[in-house]
Amino acid sequence: MGNPLHLKSLNHISLICRSVEQSIDFYQNVLGFVPIRRPGSFNFDGAWLFGYGIGIHLLQSEDPESMPKKTEINPKDNHISFQCESMGAVEKKLKEMELKYKRAMVEEGGIHVDQLFFHDPDGFMIEICDCDNLPVIPIAGEMARSCSLVSLPMLQQQQLRLLQQ
Repeated sequence: MGNPLHLKSLNHISLICRSVEQSIDFYQNVLGFVPIRRPGSFNFDGAWLFGYGIGIHLLQSEDPESMPKKTEINPKDNHISFQCESMGAVEKKLKEMELKYKRAMVEEGGIHVDQLFFHDPDGFMIEICDCDNLPVIPIAGEMARSCSLVSLPMLQQQQLRLLQQ
């Protein structure tokens, strides 16, 4: 348990693109990332961007036409999530930009989290949320399980045991 690999933070995610230029435009002008210097020793096309404490590394696909085209926005698909200051402002901006998006909402113990999902130019999904409304509660002494398999009474018993220690 603990930190077996002595990790410090998330550094970057890499995404394969049909067009690095279109993806730079999206990540810079929609999400607010800043292009940064990329090592010149790379012998393939790409770009690096940075923002919100993480990097996005864009890699030009060697065969852009064979990349699958995702059109349906499925919140259960792979995605990266960003917290925002105002969900209303984000939704207004997405409408102005004419970006297709899907709304969702999570409720846990009376706490509501709003979510907006949309795709980048290559179909990679982005989530914008007010997820910081939901507390982060470690499942101490238990193996992580799917949320649907964890029972509330079991969690409450664990929390009582922890408080008694």
